[in-house]
Amino acid sequence: MLKFVKYSLETISGVEIYPIISLLICFSFFVGLFFWVFTYKKEAIKELSELPIKD
Repeated sequence: MLKFVKYSLETISGVEIYPIISLLICFSFFVGLFFWVFTYKKEAIKELSELPIKD
């Protein structure tokens, strides 16, 4: 099975760029999420955390 997949991928030209692109997309998403979390306003986080217990 692995030989079939490996042969199929080897026949596609330029296939080696797709893992690099997917890694860059995932890395940039998590770096962006990291900065968004640490720059979010503390007041907004407190307000959102109190929503479940408010009537």
